[in-house]
Amino acid sequence: MLRLSTKGQYGVRAMYEIARGYPETPVTIKEISERQDVSVAYLEQILNKLRKAGLIRSIKGPGGGYILNKSPENISIASILNELEGPVALTSCLDPEEGCARVDSCVTHLLWKALGEQVEAFLRTITLKNLITGDFLKVSKSQSVRVKSKSQSIKDSKAMTLLKL
Repeated sequence: MLRLSTKGQYGVRAMYEIARGYPETPVTIKEISERQDVSVAYLEQILNKLRKAGLIRSIKGPGGGYILNKSPENISIASILNELEGPVALTSCLDPEEGCARVDSCVTHLLWKALGEQVEAFLRTITLKNLITGDFLKVSKSQSVRVKSKSQSIKDSKAMTLLKL
């Protein structure tokens, strides 16, 4: 099934920790490592990429650490993953570096492309602030409730039609 690399997973978790300290408390790499159970060496690689991308900055010296360059509500999960993983490419044929020789005749190319666009669109709507507050859970739950209620109303209308017969 679809899998995100550890770089993407750990990157989002590290950004969550840094966002928790925003705006006044820098978070050290050691604190992130301990809280998220990720090695300091691996975090250094990840945080260096995120720093170069301008999502975070480092503050040197005592009381230093990492801090967000923008407020948590202005950093989407998509922006973090894009820096660490690149664009969403669910199959190798969608990867800009690999490409696909069968793109014009492939029956599933557009399906995978559309699915990837949906995943990316969803990730653009979730911000670090949503992770901190848990707001994205409410959105997901309410969407699934709406789906259930629609399917339930379809079942109810079918039952009513059968009763009329």
